[in-house]
Amino acid sequence: DLKQLSGVGPVLEKKLHEAGVTSFAQIAAWTEADIAEFDEKLSFHGRIEREGWVEQAKQLAKGE
Repeated sequence: DLKQLSGVGPVLEKKLHEAGVTSFAQIAAWTEADIAEFDEKLSFHGRIEREGWVEQAKQLAKGE
């Protein structure tokens, strides 16, 4: 349930799933290049870094 990430609702979750992102572990492992790629590809306008998705995903992945 990627909606556990702050700022991710049903629409963004669907976009992430369509891009092949289905787990917190995947987001937790994103590099700067990955963040830039998804930011551009999904038109997130800096949201990934601003809302700290990678850090949130690392915490959530521990509890998966």
